[in-house]
Amino acid sequence: MTQRQKQIVQGIAWGLIYLLLVTAPLLVMILAPHPEGREFWREFSVSLGFIGLALMALQFALTARFKWLKAPYGADIVYHFHRQISFVALVLILAHPLLLFIFSPDTLKLLLFWSAPWRARAALTAVLALLAVVGLSVWRKRLKIEYDRWRIWHGILAMAAVAFALVHMLLVGHYLDLPWKRILWVIYGVFWIGLLAYTRLIKPWMLLRRPYRVTRVQAERGSTWSLTVAPAGHPGFRFQPGQFAWITLRASPFADAEHPFSISSSAEQTGSLTFTIKALGDFSGSIKDIREGETVYVDGPYGSFSCDRHPHAEELIFIAGGVGITPLMSMLRSLAERGDTRPLTLLYANREWEQVTFREELGELSGRLNLKVVHVLEKPEPGWSGESGFINREILTRHLPDLRQRDRVEIFICGPGPMMDAVERQLDGLGAWAGDFHSERFNFV
Repeated sequence: MTQRQKQIVQGIAWGLIYLLLVTAPLLVMILAPHPEGREFWREFSVSLGFIGLALMALQFALTARFKWLKAPYGADIVYHFHRQISFVALVLILAHPLLLFIFSPDTLKLLLFWSAPWRARAALTAVLALLAVVGLSVWRKRLKIEYDRWRIWHGILAMAAVAFALVHMLLVGHYLDLPWKRILWVIYGVFWIGLLAYTRLIKPWMLLRRPYRVTRVQAERGSTWSLTVAPAGHPGFRFQPGQFAWITLRASPFADAEHPFSISSSAEQTGSLTFTIKALGDFSGSIKDIREGETVYVDGPYGSFSCDRHPHAEELIFIAGGVGITPLMSMLRSLAERGDTRPLTLLYANREWEQVTFREELGELSGRLNLKVVHVLEKPEPGWSGESGFINREILTRHLPDLRQRDRVEIFICGPGPMMDAVERQLDGLGAWAGDFHSERFNFV
């Protein structure tokens, strides 16, 4: 079985397990004996609430950074699924009380918080917390909420939503009348508490015991900085070129102040790690102020965006925009140190020539590798003879080989979201199979 086939099998297996965990409460409810006098719509609304609650509890597993869970898909896909399934959970949970209000109007009095029974108060608090979780995530940038502060409140509100929902279910009691029903929800509760203990206590404690030290901070073109760190008192970790890690600077791992960045150094260099970070504000804008010797905590590696996952490829294509060159640089550096002789093409889009990060090193790498570098400038200087504007179908056609033969060429894309979306559409139009191009998206929120 090839590596890709193993990844597909693992992905299907995890998907089936996830589906089973989501639907288990519903199956228990269907198989259990039903008391007389319970209306269909009441039972149906409760079923939707159970599924929504199971989805919410499993959200903590999706963000717990279990490498074995994310490996078949890639971290960016898992986080994208986490975002989208949150809306599904919200709709299902809201449908539960709305159906009750429609078919049993007398239940509207449960919205009167101070006079309602405790089970209704717990339910209302859970719903409000969930609405806050989704609302703050969707409108974080519009509300100008700083990332670290949003992340802390996101965790607090999400835990409150699940906790109060479980309290509501326990106080209702009707759906826990049989031992095996109670066992199911005890398992869910222990599972959820275990995840919280792992992510909030055990994992930070493990990171605290494996610190790194800053060994170099170097300015690069394009308002970016390369931060090099070395393990202090431990061997560090191996990674695949193109992967990323979460780093914590000037804070404890318990402070929930981590930030994800791609590793830009070669995977063949095991004594240190380099992260190249663009100064965009908030945390990234302070990288230039970091001094040698400061302590850093690194949690990684993560991600499936790597040429090492596709050893069968006869040719590799890299398409980058701005700081999206970072994971691709790790791949190019690693391939150069390995003496790889396969044909390589890099299409690199930037606004101006002076903003091209790693410009000089890319020229040097083109001499060590069978690498063609094509720079695409949005605003070229007078006399520029290279490609200009944006990476479009015409530029791709001029510089890329025939993409219609499946599994021969692997394409790696990283950069701003709109650029990546446009390039993916163009590649699809050129006949590239969807499994042959891979994207790394930086936005996990």
